[in-house]
Amino acid sequence: MADKVERTVELPREKLLRLGAGALSDVELLALLLQTGRPGEPVMDFSRRCINHFGSLGALLDAELSHFEECAGLGTARFTTFQAMRELVRRELYSEINRGDALSSPDSVRRYLSSELAGRPHEVFCGLFLDNRHRVIKFSELFRGTIDSAAVYPREVVKCCLKSNAAAVIFAHNHPSGVAEPSDTDVRLTQKLTDALALIDVRVLDHLIIGQGVQTSLAERGLM
Repeated sequence: MADKVERTVELPREKLLRLGAGALSDVELLALLLQTGRPGEPVMDFSRRCINHFGSLGALLDAELSHFEECAGLGTARFTTFQAMRELVRRELYSEINRGDALSSPDSVRRYLSSELAGRPHEVFCGLFLDNRHRVIKFSELFRGTIDSAAVYPREVVKCCLKSNAAAVIFAHNHPSGVAEPSDTDVRLTQKLTDALALIDVRVLDHLIIGQGVQTSLAERGLM
């Protein structure tokens, strides 16, 4: 009789230590954060059910507390842990673009703006204000709207640029639908803001549309 060979499943923690966090699946990453399952439901099964309940790991992390608690086994304690984790990531991303050097990594800017805007249930229009060496002065949420639009007032944007003594700005807003395609309104608004800010010698470097896991640059599209 052939010798019996026992096969063991590698645990997420062991896999991370051996291959790095990037090798883990969404289910495995979430299982590491959850740490424990529920009676009769091992942590991997619990993690898989949570992701299936929300449709994706991103949707789970973006969920409001009331929706979060609808998934059995998730409650206030885990919600606050996940929110704290997200805030740590957001602050680290901000530190990457705010270290006193001129912006040199468009990817870092996109990751930061995505961390701020992706998953919001309503449109938010923001500005990343820069000095004449393209160093970050500040990030500001300028206007908040509804599920599919946000009213943007160029006069208020001009005032914000003057107050912060900005020489350039990168605009960004999210599409709660998750689709990052710019609309005709987005293009017209960008041109209107560009024209208004040119009067005070402030350059609009880009306008990013933030969707679910994807961003679109109007500058790269040649739309500004």
